[in-house]
Amino acid sequence: MGTRRRRQRQEELWYRGDLAEAPGHPFYRRLNEVFDHAEFDEFCEARCRRFYHQKLGRPSLAPGMYFRVMLIGFFEGIESERGIAWRVADSLCLRQFLQIGLDERTPDHVTISRTRRLMDEATHQEVFGWVLRQVARAGLLKGKTIGIDATTLEANAAMKSIVRRDTEEGYTEYLQRLAETAGLEATDEASLRRMDRRRKKKGSNEEWVNPHDSEAEITRLKNGRTALAYKAEHAVDMDTGAIVAVTTHGGAVGDTTSVRETLAAAGEAVAEQIAEPTGNGKFKVNAKGVEELVADKGYHSGEMLVSALESEVRS
Repeated sequence: MGTRRRRQRQEELWYRGDLAEAPGHPFYRRLNEVFDHAEFDEFCEARCRRFYHQKLGRPSLAPGMYFRVMLIGFFEGIESERGIAWRVADSLCLRQFLQIGLDERTPDHVTISRTRRLMDEATHQEVFGWVLRQVARAGLLKGKTIGIDATTLEANAAMKSIVRRDTEEGYTEYLQRLAETAGLEATDEASLRRMDRRRKKKGSNEEWVNPHDSEAEITRLKNGRTALAYKAEHAVDMDTGAIVAVTTHGGAVGDTTSVRETLAAAGEAVAEQIAEPTGNGKFKVNAKGVEELVADKGYHSGEMLVSALESEVRS
């Protein structure tokens, strides 16, 4: 039986140039082949050139590599930039996918975050549209039946930081003023919280806002907690599973309200791909665009059905 102590050794001072390489993951190898054939890196670099200075600054994360990093987070189910950076640093096949040598450092989470903040939303949308065109050309987009569903995402903002829209008071200051008005003695924060639990309609988005993230809304999450959150809504091609459109809303926006924007975005995205020929010259995308909408009962309302009919979409 081998032991850990016996395996301890001093690292070699020099390495041979012909270090053995990992075979790589078939999926990522094939994806890079598709990207290279469609000139993905050239497209990203042309769209992102305006965000970089020609001479100043330290060496940057190449645009094509950045968007590959984002895809890794999607394919691996990793929700944080720290997690993506750790996964890339730990995997030889992902190094090959990003074309990072064994003697090179992988991008850390700070570099990934700064690059994401550097590029605007319109540029991300352009790259998303490019990917959708490749999907349509491969015959993997039908566009007739669209499924829409949403998920709530907790915002990176604390409830303790909310302030009133009218007076800009913090929540504790507001409770102290209420206690003084009611003639109660509020000596510490715990007693204020106890008083607050007996009140009704405590957190309204019309009255409260987080000064650091004004678009996040007070929402009750699925686990019962109340937090500042967003809602991400996805439109998916029900025939192929391709993501057609993604929209974001405040966490308190109802499904019957947000679905109209998402359905319109999906309709526009599909309409742009109708004239895209596939590899064999045929047109696979439905010529009439989106004709059917699939959603759960949370999206049902009379107004929503009327809106869908006006758009010539059957529910």
